[in-house]
Formats: sequence, structure tokens, C-alpha cells
Amino acid sequence: MPQEKLSYLSETLIGSEIVKLGGEIREKIRLGEKIYNFTVGDFDPAVFPIPQELEDAIVSAYRQHFTNYPAAEGNLDLRQSISQFIKEREGLTYQLDEILVASGGRPLIYSLFRAVCDTGDKVIYAVPSWNNNHYTHFVGGQHVVVEALAENNFMPTVKELQPHIQAATLIALCSPQNPTGTTFTKKDLADICDMVVAENARRKEGEKKLYVMYDQMYWQLTYGSIQHHDPVTLNPAMRPYTIYVDAISKAFAATGVRVGWVMGPANIVNKMKAILTHVGAWAPMAEQKAVAVYLQQKNAIDVYLQQFKQEVAIRLTTIYNGLQQLKQQGFAVDAIAPQAAIYLTVQFNLCGKKNNTGNTLTTQADVTAYLLNEAKLAVVPFYAFGASNRSSWYRLSVGTCKVWALVKKKKLKLCWRN
Repeated sequence: MPQEKLSYLSETLIGSEIVKLGGEIREKIRLGEKIYNFTVGDFDPAVFPIPQELEDAIVSAYRQHFTNYPAAEGNLDLRQSISQFIKEREGLTYQLDEILVASGGRPLIYSLFRAVCDTGDKVIYAVPSWNNNHYTHFVGGQHVVVEALAENNFMPTVKELQPHIQAATLIALCSPQNPTGTTFTKKDLADICDMVVAENARRKEGEKKLYVMYDQMYWQLTYGSIQHHDPVTLNPAMRPYTIYVDAISKAFAATGVRVGWVMGPANIVNKMKAILTHVGAWAPMAEQKAVAVYLQQKNAIDVYLQQFKQEVAIRLTTIYNGLQQLKQQGFAVDAIAPQAAIYLTVQFNLCGKKNNTGNTLTTQADVTAYLLNEAKLAVVPFYAFGASNRSSWYRLSVGTCKVWALVKKKKLKLCWRN
């Protein structure tokens, strides 16, 4: 039977390549195959549990029967803790009416797009990046896509963004970046901020401003000499135009706890709040109470982050070093040195090579299938994050990686030599 016609949005929304790949992997595992799964941007709780203090606080909150509706903007005690935490850790000062809490970053990003963008508005985002293409589609925005380059660690530059800013409404930035695990340099981000401030000064009174969504979900997870930079610290004139997206999801391996927040101009935050009152995407009451308590435990947070970051860095660095050894031996692989987050940017440059049965790997999708079916290696291609379908780069996530298993990555040697 023919399907009934539904809304334009539902009929044009693009399915997730990541979800599709994840389904294929789950089916292979169900059938008994051993898959080295580096696709999931999540954590195995057996490997990376949430902080014990946070877990105890959540259990305590439920036992105290904090099970009713929270405040629409987030509980007062949580917003107070967030304000204090961000001021102490990042040097940013935001008042309570400039902070909005929700169930993780996704509803906050959605409400931000809804609050500032009209149908047809230009939304600028670089690829590869996480979900900006879908959020732009949700609001009927005009996609302005900048393909970031490997030589810039896949981070957009002011030179690439500048030609597109006239009449644009929103620039979606993320650092540390998902999927690349790379970060803005201080200079590159400062240059972008100068551009935004100058563009807004040029616009006439009554004309919509150019806003920046700054997704810094992974900002506490940087390694070695890498430092996190943010727009308002680099350029205070960015404050009226910057909306930060943050959460406990990644820094505390708490993706399922669902507590996130934004910080930004009160007028925008209030509009986002109004939108979310109809969506109902509140962070659960007990989890809010627990996070409010946990964010005040400075020593516990320091101890947790030190151990957590060390464990993630070991995994990223070990795999990176292994890939570099393969590259030196002549295999068609590469990787960018780990900087942040739980991701490693890796390359499998195998298009045009022949697989084990003599068939040519014609497309990058063929390469992805080859890695999964022959090497039993599951990684997410950058074309799943909006990059060109010819891109030979991939996201490798270590959130479910056990250290003892790293030595088994000899499977990577199925990649062809140049």
C-alpha cells in the first residue's frame, strides 16, 4: 500500500548514517561476530563509571523523593552551582537569568535554533560536525556549509567563514569538536570573534544580529599542552552574541544522566525557555538536585577528572601511535595527534585499492564496509557528519575501549600498503 503523505519536515528529514551503521554493527554482534566497535560517542559504564559522589547524590535525591517537576528554567540551586562552577573553572560570569537547564545539549541546541532562526535564514556551519545540518533543516534554514580541511585539523578558519557572513543569522561552532577531537587555536578563534563583532557593528538598528552557538561540551577534556578557548574570554564584545552549550554528559561520563545547560544573553535564554516549556525537555528533578551538590565538590571533581582524562588519553595516544607506525611501514592510514574529547581523527585512504577478493574499493562507502567486514573495525566516516562522501577520514571513539584490547588492533594491518 502507498504511504500516506506526512509533513514536509518528516518526509525530507535525512536519516542518520551513524544510526544506520550502528544497526549494522549490532546485527553482526548479535550473529556472533567479534567487532571492534569504535563508533559510539558514549561510555561503557564498566570502563568509565560516573563519579561515585554524583551517583550517591542521585540515589540520595530519589530517596528524598525529588520526583516532581523541576523549574522550567532549571532549579535555582543548580543554576547557582553552574554559575559558580563556570566562574571558578572557566572565568566566565553569568547571572541566574542567563542560564537555562535542560535534559542534555540536544533540546538546548534545538531551542536555540528555534529562538534565533527564521525560515530561510542563513546558518553557517563547518563539516564534519555533529548534527548542525539536521538542526538547520528543522528550522527551514539556508545551509551554508564550509568544508574544513585536514591541514587546519578540521576546524573552520576566519578565511573560510568570512565570505558567507553577510545576512547570516547563526554560526554554529564546536570546540573541542565532535567528531574530530580537535580544538580551536587561540588566534583562530580570536579572529572569528573579531569578524563577528565587526559584522554586528556594521548591521543597522533593527537588523537581526549574527549569533554564535558555541558548543563546548568537551571543554574539560583536553590533553597535554592543549588549552580550551572560548569567545567571550577572548573578546568580551562577543557576550551579546554568544550562546554556550555545555553539560555533564562528556566530562563526567554521564551521558544518560541528562543534565545540560546554556549560558547566554537573558533575552535569548528566556525565549529558549519558553520554547522548551512546550517541549518539556527538562532535566529530571533528582538529577538536577544531585548535580547541584556535585558541582560544589571541587576536590572530588579534580580527582575524578585527573584519572578520567589520563585513561582517555592513554587510549587515544596508544591508537594514534599504532596508526603512525603503520603509516611509516607504508600502509595507507594516518591520524591527527589527539587533542581533546574522546575522539581520534583517523584516515583510511583506500579508494582505488583492491580488497581481499580482488574487487576494487570504488567509493568511500566501500572502504567503510571493507573495514567493518574484513578488519572487523567499526569507525564512523566523516561523510556521516556532513563532509564530502569522498572524504577518507573517520571518527574513532574510545569511550567503550578497554586498554587490554588495544594490542589486538593488529587487525588494522588489513589496510593496504601504498
